[in-house]
Parts: sequence; C-alpha cells; structure tokens
Amino acid sequence: MFRKRPPPEEERRVRANDREYNEKFQYASNCIMTSKYNIVTFLPVNLFEQFQEVANTYFLFLLILQLIPQISSLSWFTTIVPLALVLTITAVKDATDDYFRHKSDNQVNNRQSQVLIRGSLQNEKWMNVRVGDIVKLENKQFVAADLLLLSSSEPHGLCYIETAELDGETNMKVRQSVSVTSELGNQNNLASFDGEVVCEPPNNKLDRFCGTLYWRDKKYTLTNQNMLLRGCVLRNTEACYGLVIFAGPDTKLMQNSGRTKFKRTSIDRLMNTLVLWIFGFLVCMGVILAVGNAVWEREVGSLFQSYLPWDPPVDNFLFSAFLSFWSYVIILNTVVPISLYVSVEVIRLGHSYFINWDQDMFCSLCNTAAEARTTTLNEELGQVEYIFSDKTGTLTQNIMSFNKCSINGQTYGEGTDPLAPQPKRLDFTLFNPLADLDFCFYDDTLLESVKVGDAHTHKFFRLLSLCHTVMSEEKSEGELVYKAQSPDEGALVTAARNFGFVFRSRTPGTITTTEMGRPVTYTLLAILDFNNIRKRMSVIVRNPEGRIRLYCKGADTVLLERLHPCNQELTNVTSDHLNEYAADGLRTLALAYRDLSEDEWEAWSESHRYADKAVSCREERLADAYEQIEQDMMLLGATAIEDKLQEGVPETIAVLSLANIKIWVLTGDKQETAVNIGYSCKMLTDDMTEVFIICGHTVQSVRQELGRARERMIELSRTRDGGKEEGMEGCFMGNGFREGQEGDGTGGREGGKQLQCPPPSSNLMDNISGEFALVINGHSLAHALEADMETEFVSTACACKAVICCRVTPLQKAQVVELIKKHKKAVTLAIGDGANDVSMIKSAHIGVGISGQEGIQAVLASDYSFSQFRFLQRLLLVHGRWSYLRMCRFLCYFFYKNFAFTMVHFWFGFFCGFSAQTVYDQYFITLYNIVYTSLPVLAMGIFDQDVPDQRSLEYPKLYEPGQLNLLFNKREFFICIAQGIYTSVVLFFVPCAVLSDATQSTGVPLADYQTFAVTTATALVIVVSVQIALDTGFWTVINHVFVWGSLGLFFSIMLALHSQTLFMIFPNQFHFVGSAQITLLQPVVWLTIALATAICIVPVLAFRFLKVDLKPQLSDTVRYTQLVRQKKRKPVDRSEGGACRGLGSVSEGRLGARGGSRRSGYAFAHQEGFGELITSGKNMRLSSLALANFASRHSSGWIDTLRRKKPTHAHTTPSASGESSPAPSCVSGSVPPLSNSSSVLGGSQDTPIEEETGAAPAQNTQTVPALSTQTPSASEDAAPQGSAQAVDAGVLTPAAVRSRGGDSPGGWTITLGSMQEALFGWKARATASNSPRPPSVPMESSQIE
Repeated sequence: MFRKRPPPEEERRVRANDREYNEKFQYASNCIMTSKYNIVTFLPVNLFEQFQEVANTYFLFLLILQLIPQISSLSWFTTIVPLALVLTITAVKDATDDYFRHKSDNQVNNRQSQVLIRGSLQNEKWMNVRVGDIVKLENKQFVAADLLLLSSSEPHGLCYIETAELDGETNMKVRQSVSVTSELGNQNNLASFDGEVVCEPPNNKLDRFCGTLYWRDKKYTLTNQNMLLRGCVLRNTEACYGLVIFAGPDTKLMQNSGRTKFKRTSIDRLMNTLVLWIFGFLVCMGVILAVGNAVWEREVGSLFQSYLPWDPPVDNFLFSAFLSFWSYVIILNTVVPISLYVSVEVIRLGHSYFINWDQDMFCSLCNTAAEARTTTLNEELGQVEYIFSDKTGTLTQNIMSFNKCSINGQTYGEGTDPLAPQPKRLDFTLFNPLADLDFCFYDDTLLESVKVGDAHTHKFFRLLSLCHTVMSEEKSEGELVYKAQSPDEGALVTAARNFGFVFRSRTPGTITTTEMGRPVTYTLLAILDFNNIRKRMSVIVRNPEGRIRLYCKGADTVLLERLHPCNQELTNVTSDHLNEYAADGLRTLALAYRDLSEDEWEAWSESHRYADKAVSCREERLADAYEQIEQDMMLLGATAIEDKLQEGVPETIAVLSLANIKIWVLTGDKQETAVNIGYSCKMLTDDMTEVFIICGHTVQSVRQELGRARERMIELSRTRDGGKEEGMEGCFMGNGFREGQEGDGTGGREGGKQLQCPPPSSNLMDNISGEFALVINGHSLAHALEADMETEFVSTACACKAVICCRVTPLQKAQVVELIKKHKKAVTLAIGDGANDVSMIKSAHIGVGISGQEGIQAVLASDYSFSQFRFLQRLLLVHGRWSYLRMCRFLCYFFYKNFAFTMVHFWFGFFCGFSAQTVYDQYFITLYNIVYTSLPVLAMGIFDQDVPDQRSLEYPKLYEPGQLNLLFNKREFFICIAQGIYTSVVLFFVPCAVLSDATQSTGVPLADYQTFAVTTATALVIVVSVQIALDTGFWTVINHVFVWGSLGLFFSIMLALHSQTLFMIFPNQFHFVGSAQITLLQPVVWLTIALATAICIVPVLAFRFLKVDLKPQLSDTVRYTQLVRQKKRKPVDRSEGGACRGLGSVSEGRLGARGGSRRSGYAFAHQEGFGELITSGKNMRLSSLALANFASRHSSGWIDTLRRKKPTHAHTTPSASGESSPAPSCVSGSVPPLSNSSSVLGGSQDTPIEEETGAAPAQNTQTVPALSTQTPSASEDAAPQGSAQAVDAGVLTPAAVRSRGGDSPGGWTITLGSMQEALFGWKARATASNSPRPPSVPMESSQIE
C-alpha cells in the first residue's frame, strides 16, 4: 500500500512467457480497486472527510471548551454524545457503501481465466494474471486484461468481440491477429513464443494503439485492430489466445473510469458558509456580553466583593470578561445544534427509502426497482440544470425493426392513417419454416409479391440476404441466431429471412442462403467496405450459374447519383418514398445492383489487388477502386428501419425541457447515429432554426467553426427578434438573473460591430433567441476542451437548445461534465448504462445508472439506479423537488426555532449582570432539540409536500425554484434568523414585563427566576409548535402525533422534573420542587403565554395570507386550482385514459413531421476494416407534442417567445352551460396541437386550469398534459373575455379579484401582463379587455434578488 510509485512510462516493453523479465518494470497487477477505503485508511480518511464539514469542527472546538471547568456552564457530555453519534452514523453509512464496492471488486478480481504457464493451461484468478502472460479466451467470456491477439480458432486469425462495456454498443466488431502469429494455434507453439512487444504507455484512448512486435529478427506493426481490450466479450469465436499488454489499472477501461469522488450537495456547501457566519455572529454576541460583563464587574460587581467574591483564577474585571466570553460562546452554541446534522441524515435516509419504494419507478418487465445508492444527494435532485445522457441502451433499446420499403416504385409497409383499422400481423410460419417468430410486418401485399415470384422483389431481398457482414449461428436445424455488427444490418437480414431469402452461413469465400426453400451458395469475390466518406457498402458475388453481380446498399445521397441514367423515372418515385419515410422519422437506405462481365471483373480485380498492396496512400487508392466499379448501377428500391426508443423517452425529454433542464447527449457513436437519435428523441426537429455541425480536425478550424456558429446565431436571433432594439433588451437567462447586452465592451449597440469572434460577450450569447442545436465530433471536441478554447465552446453550446457530442471517449464525457460544472456553476446529472459512462457518472454532481443490457458497471458507480430512462422525470420532478422542498423548509424552521430558543439568553444577559446565567434549566436546554422539537420537524422534513406528485409532473415549471435556489439561500436564511430573533424578543420581554408586577392569587409576587423560566420555556415550545403547524403543508397521522405529542411530552417531562418524587431520589439535581405545577396554575401565566404566542404568530399569519392572496407562488396556484377542481368534480366515473391518456403512446403511432429531412440509416462503421460496420441513429416520427414544446428548452427562449407574442387570438364562443368544453381526446397517433410558446406551468396553457374538463388529467407519469382551449363563461369562474386574448402567452395566474356579476369568490385567469410583471418587473399594456385587471402573480423564479 505504501510502495513507492514507479516513474511514468515512456514506452512499455513486454516479453511473452517471461514473468521474470517483465517484473523488472514493476507493471501493475491485474487487481482492480474502485473502493475509497481499506481497514487501515478508513478511520483517518473518513474522519478527515467528515471534519471537512465546518459544523463538525465547530462542535469539536466547543467540546474542548466545555472540558475547561472555569468557563463551562454546561456539562461536556451534552456535546460529545451527539457529536460521536453523528460521526458514527456517517461512518457506518460510508463503510457500508464502500463494503459494496469492495464486494464488487472482489467479484471481478476472482473471476477465473486460463493462463498458459510452463506449457500448460492453468486456471488463475483475474487478479493473478500478469503482464506478459498468454491467456486463452473462449466464446462468451469477458476479456481479463488488454490483450494482443495472437491466434484464433477462426480463419485468418479473426475473432469477433462485443464492446458494450467500453463504448456502450452491442454490435459486434472484428479483430485480427498479426499474420505471423495467427498460425500459433496450439499450446506447444504458444508456449515457445518469446516475441517482445514495444508499445505506447498506458493511456485512455480506446480507438488507438501503436506498437511493434519483435520476433525472429523481424518486426511487425501493431494497431488497435490487433487488440482485445478489457471489458469486451468474445462472440462467435470458439477460442483465441492473447498476450497481456496492460493489466488492472493500466487497462484502457480503468484509465477511463475516473476516481470515486466525495460528493456534497450545494445545500451542504451553503450550510458550511452559514455555520461560519453563525459562528461569527456568536463571537460578536460573546464580545458584546463580555464587554458588558467587564463594565458591570468594574462599576457594580466590585461593590459586592465582600460577600460575592470572584472565583480563585479571576483577579480583575478583564479576566472575568475573558472567561465570560467563552462561557457565552458555550451557552449560545445552540444556534447550530448538532442535532441539526443528525436530523438531516435521518431525513435524507427517509427520502432514499421513498425512492426505493416507489412503485411507479418499478419495471415489471425486468423486475427491477429504483434504488437510491447514496443518501446524501437527494435534495440535489431538485436542482438539476444539465443532464448528460448516453445514447445506446439509455435512450434507445438498440432494437431495430424493418418497417417499410419501396421496390420498383411500389411502397410497402404499415399505413400512416391513424383512423384506419389496424392491419393484422402477418404469419410467416406457413410460408417459411425458417422465419423469425419475433418479426413483425403488416402489409400482406409484399408477401404476395414474393409468393408470385416478382423478379424485382426477389432481387430486393436477395440483395439484403447477401450484402452484409452478419454472422450466423445455427444452434439447431432451422434455429438461426444472427450476430450483426449493427442492429440495422440484423433487421435487414431478418426481413430477408422472413420473406424467403434466408442467410444461413458464411466462410471467407462463400455465402450460403436458402432462397424460397432452395439452398444456394454464392462465391464471395469481394467486400467493398463501408467508411464514413463512402456511406455505402457493396459485395461482389458469383451465383451458381456463374453470373457475377455487384450488390450495393447505402445512403441515398451517395447511391442515387451513381445510378445508370435509365433509372431517372424510378429514382424520382423512390425519392418521394424516401421523403415520406424520412417524414415518419425512419432510417432509410437505397439499394442497387450491377451485372459484371468476366472481363470487367478481372480488370477491376487486378486494380483492386494493386491498391490493396500499396504502401502509401492505400486508403485513397482503395476508395478510387471502389468508386470505379460502383457506377451505372440499377436501382432496386429503398428500405426504412425504425430504431425503437425506450418507452416514454420523447415525452420525458419534453417534460424535462419544460422544467428548464438542458439535456446533452454524449455518445461514442458516429455523427449520423447520434443525429438520428436526436431527431428520434425530439431533441432535434426540422423546425429548428439551424443545426451547427463542428467537425474540424485542427485547433484553428474548430475555432473558426465555433466562431461562425456564434455569428450565425446572433444574426438569426436579431432577424427573429425583428431588429436589434428588441434583441438588446435584457431578459432572464436559465439561471434566473437579469442581464443586458451592453456590457460586452464592444462599444455601442450597432448590429454588425458586435459580431466579434472569438469570443462574444457572455451577455450577448446568453440572450440568444432561436432554436439552435450543436453537433460536435470527438476529434473536434478534443480541441474545444483545450484551456484556450473551452470558454468559446461553452458559450456556443449553452446558447443552443440541444447539444450532441458524438465519437467521444469515456474520458471526454467526464471532461464535458467538468467543463459545465466549472463555467456554469450548475447542478449536473449524468445518466448511462455502460462501463464507458462510469467516468461521466462519477464526475457529475449526481450519477444515475441504467440497469440495462450492458452489465452493472454504471449501476455500481452511480448514486441512483433504475431500469428505464423515463423514470428520470419522476426521480427529478417528484422525488427531487419534494426532497429539495422538504430540506429547505426543514432548515428554515430549524434555524428559526433555535435562534428563538438561544437569543433569549442574550437578552437575559443584560438583566443578570452578564454572568452567563441561563434562562432555562439545564434539562430543558438538553431536551429542547432532542425531544421537544425534534420529531415535528423530522415529520415535516420527511413527509411534507406542497402539491401531489401528479401535479408536479403536470406542471414542470414547479421545478424551477430549485434550479434558482429560491427556497433556501442566504436571503431566506436571514429572514428565518430575523423571525427567530423577533420571537426571542417577544418571548423574553413580554413575560418579563407582565410577571415583574404580577402576583399570585394569594398575593405572593410571581417575579421569581423559576416562574419566569417555566413561563418562557412553555411559551417557546407552544410558539414553535404552532409555527411548524403553519409550515406543514401536508398533514399525515405521523405529523399530528409528533406535533401534538411533542407538546404533551413537554408538559409531562416538565411536571415530572419538578415533582416531589425526583427530588427525593436526586435531591442535589432537582432543586425547584413544584415550580412548574405552581406556575402553570396561575391564570396570569397562561394569559402571558397566550399574549406572547399571539404577538409571535399573528404577524406571520397576516403576512402569509396577504402573500398568497396578492402574490401567490406557482405552487399556491396549483394547490388552489386543485381545490377548485375537487369542488367542481362531477360525481361520475372519470376515466384514467381521459383527455391526454393517448400521449403515452405517441411513440407508438407516428405523426408527420413538419417537413422531413431525409436521414440515412446507413451509418454502420466505426472505422474501416474487415466488416467494421457500426450502427447509426434514426429519427423517429416527429410527435407534435414534443415538437411544439421544444421551444421551451431554455427559460430565456420561452420568455423571448412570450414577449414577441401578439395577443390576437381567435376566441370560442361562450358555452350555454357555462362549463368548459372538454379537451379533445388524445389517441395514439393523434395529439392536439400545442402552442410553440411554453407556459410557466410547462404546457400550452390555453385555459384556466381549474375549469374541469370532461376527462381527468393524465395519470400516466410519462406524459405531458395537453390542455384544451377553454370556453369563457359569464356565470362560472372563467377568465374575462379580454384576458382570454392573452392566454397564448402561456401564463397561469391566480388572482383574488371578484368577477363582476359573478358569484365566484375570485377569478383565476391567464394574462400576459401579469406574466410580464412577474418576470420583468414592469406593467404591460392591458390587452383588449373591459374587465378590471387582476393583480399579477410573480412566479417562484422571480424571487431572485
């Protein structure tokens, strides 16, 4: 553990089968460790982390003070017991978390592997594998370390691997050994292998490896194609052998995993600051009272020296003041009691259990519940501004389905008419016994075309069965399992299989198929591989009759221009079909073929062979050869594939966008894949102003592209705003602060002069309006993340509504997250499902793991886990928002009650000669925070809620106060402190004034110390109990028991402490027998308590009533409308699948996009090479739901839209009955149109929401409610007609104003003016309305100072 680290490597030398030689370099073993502690380091490291909490250090300091008898007025155990309890609870929790990390590490380290030792294979644990060992892998085994592939059971040293743990992709990739070692197939040859590898040192670059193999006086170049990386799984290969190059922490997987970080919430950090401030305030109070002590001792106390001498250490008034200062520091320390931190941990634990128990986040398909793997970050879930998401397995299921096709000008596939009857699924088993039972297709005309032997249809499916690099595994006769390098290829080959053209097997030189029940073997002459420039692949085959034919499939943009001129008419028809498919969001490919003569083949084969053997410019020469043969092709048709998203992904992204959460997709896939998925998820739409693609390969080119993007944004934004004057007005940004654009230092407001690059002012970029998106490649991102360009990248990216980073490494994902944390100071959340997401998950403030198909690495590294992306909206908008709300209310109340409790001592100091005498007895001081007031505030902190969970999902704008940190900040803290100080003044001076002249019924004066102490303590407990009753928004049985039970417990304990029984048992501890009983029997005491309570509570009640009445927050609005709904609810059965139930199935029924941009589905290859094809993304059908709401991704965007909106909208005539017209039912494939301007509540609010529609709001948590246009009524609580003109601004405004001529207590309406006043602080001009304007309602986001 304490071994000295070896110096950094410049190069690595590895000799096969020679452990002694390799051990000289002290290479890392294959043992991994992701845990934070071990037995030796746990105690010191954990205590160090805990004492980073300022409060813990503060309490340790107080404990030391209390051990000094001269200054301690309280027993030392009152501090050490709770401090030890807090440290122990936290340590146990941290130890438990780390135990599971150790358990996971041990599980991985103890996996078995076959290692070649002294000529024989021996089973070794992974942790015992060493650099230089030769390891045997068998099919479906994980790769134990980074290996150089030596030989394989497959021909030509090929093997197939799945890299889901590395890059999140489930498609297979091909690796090939160096030709000279591919023949070392048996153990004896491998045991004698003594080659030496010289290569690069350990690094995190997954797609690059550079090395040289020296063997038998020759050297051979090594590339990434020869490497098997740790985390990969061997597929479709019986066995292979590899030489360990990197082990354990040196492997590329672990180099990308990042370190486990100690995560703390923003509230924790704020509390640290507040504790320091409180300590400063405490010191100030101590100084004031110490000065008072010095003055009193000098002027008055000296007169009492004869019978009240100083204690022995004290010999003058200054030393007395010094000791008094420390005594008061101890007495007043309860302004921050240690029970605060115990309570915080208990509340967080309760919130974690609520997440674990949430049945709405339980996935029945995989029997997986949501899990809070940490208890320290719950309230941070309510403050997220940026989400960084992986793509494969997180947003998508990575499942492709053959959906439609066009053959010889005829289109086939399911219809798009949602009103037409659903066609019956075809049964292929009668026609084809080799059909895949899971394949779905509904158009029987295509099957009939195949059956009747249509030549074009047969050519079409023959191409699909031959032009691919899929591997087939036949487990039993007729039971075929396809292993495709991309899901796209698997879907196409499966479609051909079901329509009678079954791919059976392949060898390096042949392809065997079954065509309409007849086995056929083709000779494979050449594979013209895919790359990112070609965007197509071809195969050249010879059929059994000897005819040679080239089959090609690829992106229509490159394939259609290589057709023979005679295809023009068919090309036009097929292009129309392609546009239709693109409008439906499907991924498209065009198919073509060309017949070749023997002479053409021989001539081309020779040129291809020459290009393949070229030493220089090999890639260019191969591309030229491919281009030469792929000409004058005949068009067959096109395919359309659907990539299935996870359920509810577009709706979830739409809802989160309305909550002002920005979602970035960081994926290892190539650009086409990422962009298509962006369209599928509705992150990108065809209505966007512009999508910028950054793909420069040099620093300068990336800088120029970013600069041009910013210039274009500013230009389009000004055009959109209708001139520079509108564009220059300040507005709220996403972080809630008002900024203008004058401060950019460019001198003036002239349009062209401010287009400076790089970089423009932050104000200018923050106020960009328009729908922009940014797509950036991994190599460009590497330059953009450099220190001198990161500011430009952040300003450009954050001005966009959507950002997609593609071809990024796991480490780059983490760097992007760190960049936003650094520059935006925003709470970030990373979500992923593979090992390639671990570093991103660890870097973000909150890490979420999807327990999907790619192992459990992401889950183990995460803070929260569940099985579906759609559960994220409930985690944030419900649990996160509630946790933040509860924690803020808890802290506000806790500081209030403790200042009210402690400051009484301060005022009493002026009446007791500053002698550090306490007002309350010691037992009350000890029990106040532990017993009397602990349980009610715990109940509020655990169970409280402002609105139900369904309302939180319906109105995503309720989430914004957390993002803006409105509910607990320095301002709210000072308000709580002021209220606490005010309460302490009332609780001290009212009893003091009343009791000073009061007497008992017997005439005995009441002005004694114990009577005053009991009266003040009783009034304090009653006041804080009433206050928490007012603060509690959601009452449960537990709240009632805790609040009123604690009050009863106080009286019981107080009477017991002053009882005769305890005095007789402990006469030295309980001196004041019967004081409480006597005091509480006096009517004047109860009148005093009642008066003090009224003076404390009545102003709070008045303020809150006025605030809710005149300036309600959004949550007040939603609560009120819920009450109105309940009152107006008709006694009829309300279907849960009401007005908006259909939204949950938007992804199942496609809706036409507003203009379709064709996006090729042929994006298979990660890199060039044998069969190296990768999957691509696709755009799903553009649902009008998410499309219409896309404009609200940033708050500045929807505010800009609001300000530009003209209040001229058509109105419906009032209904005769006065009831609102029901919302149109949302069925699958049909969604009511929504306004592009987002509302404050997160939906298109074309109606006062309390008007009861004909159906209930959607109960599906995966949907966004679409509200219908309401009909104003003269008799009901409808909006005035003039106000209705402004509803499209999307503001829901409760207003306590009486409707003229109506019997309703108030009219709740939607007004543009109230929105403008709430958000901008200025009155808008009234819309055309004859009704009086209702008072405006500032939303929660407008409370920023």
